[in-house]
This record gives sequence, C-alpha cells and structure tokens, in this order.
Amino acid sequence: MTITKANLIDSIYKQSDLRKQESTSAVESLLEIIKHTLESGEDLLVSGFGKFCVKDKNMRRGRNPHTGNGLMLDARRVVTFKCSRTLRENLNKKKK
Repeated sequence: MTITKANLIDSIYKQSDLRKQESTSAVESLLEIIKHTLESGEDLLVSGFGKFCVKDKNMRRGRNPHTGNGLMLDARRVVTFKCSRTLRENLNKKKK
C-alpha cells in the first residue's frame, strides 16, 4: 500500500493530541522544509531513518528504447536515498 500525504495527516491526527488542521500544517511544514533543503543542494539526514542526498549527473549518451536511436541526455540533479542501518536491520528481520 502506498502512503499518501492524507494518510500521514490522518496518522498524526490519530496518534497525537493535535487537531486535524494542526496535523495538516505539521505535515505541510515538514514537506516544505525537506523540499527547500534538497532544492538548495543540501543533504537531509533523519537519524534512525536514512539520508537523502542530492547528486549531480553529467550529460551522457543514452538511447531511445522504442527506436534504438542514440541521443544525449542532459545534465541533471537527482535525489538518492540511503536507509539507516537501524531501518535496514528492521526491514531484514526474519519473521518467526
């Protein structure tokens, strides 16, 4: 199941003493901070969760998979994510 912004807001609302409007504001504020941080080229580290890194990709050769024709792909910035050791260990625990 994919978690949506609405799901996050509902979860915060149900698990805290915040009103629905306050939960919405908290999620919106957090997402804005994350967006501005990544847009400025800074990395974002969330302890116990992982690290979002902004990487610069150089111009490179590629090909159109439909036609097989070669083309040049523009330089761009991408966001990568590396999960923390704690999260990785929790994901890989054997179910007993």
